[in-house]
Amino acid sequence: MPDNDLNITLGVEEEFFLVDPESRDLIADPDPTIFEACERASGPHTVVHEFLRSQIETNTRICMNFAELREALTETRRLVIEAARQHDVGVIASSTHPFADWRMQLPTPQERYQRFAITYQERRSFLVSGMHIHAGFGDPESRIRVMTALRRHLPLLNTLSASSPFSAGRETGFKSYRLNLLSVVPRFGLPPAFSSRRNYEDLLNAYQSHHFITDGSELWWDLRPSPKYPTIELRICDICTRLDDALAVAAVYASLIRKLLRQDAEKVLPPEPADDIIAENRWLAARYGVLAFFGDLATGGRIDINDHLTALVEDLAEDAQALGCEAELRQCLTIIREGAGADRQLDHFRLRRLEGDSIEGALRSVTDLIIRETMDIA
Repeated sequence: MPDNDLNITLGVEEEFFLVDPESRDLIADPDPTIFEACERASGPHTVVHEFLRSQIETNTRICMNFAELREALTETRRLVIEAARQHDVGVIASSTHPFADWRMQLPTPQERYQRFAITYQERRSFLVSGMHIHAGFGDPESRIRVMTALRRHLPLLNTLSASSPFSAGRETGFKSYRLNLLSVVPRFGLPPAFSSRRNYEDLLNAYQSHHFITDGSELWWDLRPSPKYPTIELRICDICTRLDDALAVAAVYASLIRKLLRQDAEKVLPPEPADDIIAENRWLAARYGVLAFFGDLATGGRIDINDHLTALVEDLAEDAQALGCEAELRQCLTIIREGAGADRQLDHFRLRRLEGDSIEGALRSVTDLIIRETMDIA
């Protein structure tokens, strides 16, 4: 297969929370000039409002390689941090805030968000942020086939990004509680296994014919064909607190795509596992994170996530080298050894409690930890 047919473009969306530096709580109604400052500094990137006023979403420009992606993600994180700093506001890259009360949050005053709140009601479920990675490659048919083959890897990608162990001031018992909160929304979770673009469009047309949705942007699966761009959009991930971890997730995603593209060209894509088995691994990932033992889709039984990832990294080495993301790919092994953002939050919380902090004080200290890690983009 010619190398030009294996080209992959990348773009990343990240959703950040704005935090009061004194209370460490979310700022329910931040000064709109923070957003305006982000827009002025955005350059080739895009900054948009999210569902809650306390959120800012950044979208990188289209990146042709990993050097560009690192530069772009650094720029988008910096523009939010600098705009917030000018207004004495903190920024956190975490998919839940450790203790914020959902009842105190205000939706962004836009018609689409007001309609969303009325339709889906459960506002506590929307106090979440995420990271979406767009990958442009192949043609419409190969994108669908590769998307289907990627589904088995969604639990791992969620594990590497997990950053939401707390919600409303309590330990949830999950590393990625964001997935639980969003599960009340229809058309959320594992996408169906599509064999062709027509297969996908038939389902999309069926949803539209019943007036359930207006377009593909209302299919909120973990992985979907983008309704706006010729990309496959990864949506299962929490936002990574550390920039290097975000790039590691992108490296796994892109390397997997390149390998699957080669297999698709040779008509040797692996057979699809049962949806229920992928869903079980997805739950294990959200619950246990880097301590998960996945169902082994190759041999049956269970496999330690470290063993699973070590084998996968070796399997993807050729593709990572071609994409120029070998270091970023190997960073995911560091995440498994040292923990993702969720693990660092929990470790810090428990340490502060052992050293005598109240629950409230320990949660404020966790917020400080997230702020420091988010700002470490040198």
